[in-house]
Amino acid sequence: MNLVSRTLEIDADTDARLREIALERGKDVATVLAEAVALLDSVVDLADPDIEEDRTRYEEYKRTALAVSLDDVKTWVGSWGSVDELPRPQPRKIKIK
Repeated sequence: MNLVSRTLEIDADTDARLREIALERGKDVATVLAEAVALLDSVVDLADPDIEEDRTRYEEYKRTALAVSLDDVKTWVGSWGSVDELPRPQPRKIKIK
């Protein structure tokens, strides 16, 4: 592997989270960042983004006000793999702040 040295400026919270993830996984921060970039590259097409589905879903939200809050998703994902794993959160009326 050809290594390149690069200096990045990130906020303290992001740095703390990167170090925490690296420690949890027994990896160094550079490896965590490389894996994050690979994951992002596998799920987001930056060269030709298809935003039509996003627009359709947003229009549906504006019509119904039904959505799943980020807090509900975080709680649900945080329960994965535990004995108290939660069911998938259901949409509810949510107003944009």
